[in-house]
Amino acid sequence: MKKILLGVLLASTAMSAQAADLAPRPYTKAPPMAPVYDWTGLYFGVNAGLGVGRNQTVHNFGPPGAISTHLQPLGAVGGGQIGYNWQTNSFLGPIVFGVEADLQGADMTDTRTNFVGALQYNQRLNWFGTARGRVGLVNGPMMTYLTGGWAYGNVGTTVIQGGVPSAFGGGRSGWTWGSGVEAALGGNWTGKIEYLYLDLGNQAFAGLPGQALRSELHENIFRAGVNYRIGGPGSPYVPTVTANWNGLYIGGNAGGGLGRNRNTISDAAGNPLARFNLAPSGFIGGGQIGYNWQAGNIVFGLETDFQGSTLEDNKTCFGCVPGASVDFNSKLQWFGTARGRLGYAIGPSMFYATGGFAYGNVKTALNNFSFSNTRTGYTVGGGIETPLPIVNLFGGPLFGPNWTSTTEYLYVDLGRSRFNIGGGPFVMSTGAEEHIFRTGLNYHFNTPTVANY
Repeated sequence: MKKILLGVLLASTAMSAQAADLAPRPYTKAPPMAPVYDWTGLYFGVNAGLGVGRNQTVHNFGPPGAISTHLQPLGAVGGGQIGYNWQTNSFLGPIVFGVEADLQGADMTDTRTNFVGALQYNQRLNWFGTARGRVGLVNGPMMTYLTGGWAYGNVGTTVIQGGVPSAFGGGRSGWTWGSGVEAALGGNWTGKIEYLYLDLGNQAFAGLPGQALRSELHENIFRAGVNYRIGGPGSPYVPTVTANWNGLYIGGNAGGGLGRNRNTISDAAGNPLARFNLAPSGFIGGGQIGYNWQAGNIVFGLETDFQGSTLEDNKTCFGCVPGASVDFNSKLQWFGTARGRLGYAIGPSMFYATGGFAYGNVKTALNNFSFSNTRTGYTVGGGIETPLPIVNLFGGPLFGPNWTSTTEYLYVDLGRSRFNIGGGPFVMSTGAEEHIFRTGLNYHFNTPTVANY
């Protein structure tokens, strides 16, 4: 989804501006570290992760109206990539230009959108691939990059109406863009965490008499991977003394999110009448505070954060005709987490997994009736944290050695709620499952986390 990437891009700009307002801080220079990692050369690798679609689907029956809903194929993705990097210098510091191609298997399906006894939709992304350019900024043995280019894949959609299936789909092509962080692991190995937004265009079907159906094909991919670099002028990377992650830290973050909120409407006897997805999307931002304990390369931590959110879906309707329509609106208004972190430090960088308690406020509306409540649940995810480069500005350092940046994926499940629609006989059960991709800055109140290289 575009908003996820836009949120991550806006985060770095906003927080850099914030840091520029801070008075220069004196700092202690840590011992020298190894030279900047050289990314030049051929590489290949593997990756795995999770994909979720946000495919608005409009089924027009003619009079009296239509159905507009979101099909959201969800499942695992995995595959391989090959690429080549060229590293050079610029006024921003070392910069990398690259090309990369990947091919992915996918098990992303949505089989739950069902208007019982009348209509069902199934959709599946079977595989996809991309051919992209990459532009990255180098900070020691870490690179933050943007990527974009051509995408292709195979998507199948089935409509079952009155028990009779009608299938359509096949090969598609479009475009992709995204961002990520890649860091050296040692030797010729690197690890990365990456978000990609795929737009495979619109899939239309006119094979139903007197009806028309159109489905967007917009997929969001969250994945991690490893690469092995071959050749290039640089020698293999040898991690220096592991950075000091001990102590208290505080920071801010921003990014984007996508919900896959499964909903069911039932009659008074509990029989399901309709199953469908609400898909809120938008920006998130907030702050975090945490504490780390380090034993060698292993880092244990606790972190809590609180986030504002603009995630909303206001495009789902049944009937979809003014005056004769059931219109839905779903919002994630805010959320927070309290999590443990388990990390592995390599040189100045740390790769970590995280998980724990989550809470948030979800508002769901049907026409003039709305229901809002604070829910609790859990969250799991992972990320990369690495030091920021020390930039001298106005006669002093903009970022001292205590500043780090983090790029992180979180899955947040806030459980389910049930409520009577307008006090009548019909009951709606609604879930809240959110996928968050964000970047942030942390200030560590300890000895310098990394040298001024």
